[in-house]
Amino acid sequence: MPIESLIMSSSFPPEIEAHIAEILPSLIETRRDIHRHPEIGFKEVRTAEMVARRLRELGLEVTEGIGITGVVGTLRAGNSNRAIGFRADMDALAMNEATGLPHASQIEGMMHGCGHDGHTTMLLGAAEVLAKNPCFSGTIHFIFQPAEEGLGGAPAMMRDGLFERFPVDAVYGLHNKPNLPANTFNVTIGAMLAAADMFTVVFGGQGGHGGSGAYMSVDPTMAAAQFVTNLQAIIGRNISPFDQGVISVGHINGGSFDAPNVIPSRVVIRGTVRSFSPKTRDLLERRLNEVARAAADAFSTTLEVTYDRLFPSLHNPEESTSRIVEALRKRFGHDRVDDKMVPVTGAEDFAYMLEQSTGCFFFIGAGDGPALHSTQYDFNDNLIADGIRYWVTIAQEELPV
Repeated sequence: MPIESLIMSSSFPPEIEAHIAEILPSLIETRRDIHRHPEIGFKEVRTAEMVARRLRELGLEVTEGIGITGVVGTLRAGNSNRAIGFRADMDALAMNEATGLPHASQIEGMMHGCGHDGHTTMLLGAAEVLAKNPCFSGTIHFIFQPAEEGLGGAPAMMRDGLFERFPVDAVYGLHNKPNLPANTFNVTIGAMLAAADMFTVVFGGQGGHGGSGAYMSVDPTMAAAQFVTNLQAIIGRNISPFDQGVISVGHINGGSFDAPNVIPSRVVIRGTVRSFSPKTRDLLERRLNEVARAAADAFSTTLEVTYDRLFPSLHNPEESTSRIVEALRKRFGHDRVDDKMVPVTGAEDFAYMLEQSTGCFFFIGAGDGPALHSTQYDFNDNLIADGIRYWVTIAQEELPV
């Protein structure tokens, strides 16, 4: 594909456009190199070393090992005391790739199935453009985060003093999203991504012969079946139709495949819960426990419930988000910026950062194609140039010269 087709027209200064065009081929190769060598959460050693090396070559101050494998590069220009943070995630998923592409994963059981290879590349490109074209006044902390995929990389960096060591007045994020129009910017003011929780419910009983001795057993499969069925009544009967919540069971285990005539003594059920408001989150946790207890009591089983709150809901503050929406519209045009995107029940641990700071989180549309976390997914390289422009736009808006 010709490089020209990867560069969208915009109103950027000619020197910045020329620089983006110059570095784009190498950035595409960088993205594909990261894709070939995926690393899962807190094990992004190769990726973090590459990021740190590139940032040092650009003259940034670099700090490694924040949140185990996180990297922060600091760039200063002008005389303003204002500081902002730009965050990209680096980790891959524990899954196999089935794209058959020349740059497909070379690591069995690992794949960049969510586009973090592209997010890292776009932020590296922005660091280079801003380092060589310092069109801002203040400090930018480029935050390369590990372990976004459910392992808590953002709170790990924060426990290591991220915002104490690198204080910011605002922090920003960007994530690609297939099946939104390509090279559009999409955001919701307020709740945009869901809180994500995980539950494990264990029903215990007394196993027995499923044919001749069923009546003498305490059958945990009966309690498990009632629990799974009744979970959806929580959504249908306890949550307002004007609110949103999701409960899904993703794992059920009990007994032996090779012994279908044996009633097991233990059944394990695991799943996820999604919500947007703290009130709904509290209600879902309480009702899940109550439904589990009712099922256990109905069939005289023992019960163990573990409910883990993983990520809070991501809320975009109105003032900072509205300003960035207007800045992007001036730069890209009104039609390419949607500030009324329908909220998504996916989760993002960038939400932890927005709990500590103002800022906002955008999606960049990736166009038609396989969904995130699909074995057929690949990051759309057409987004790289506009991803860089997104970051430069925010730098100029937040840190004017």
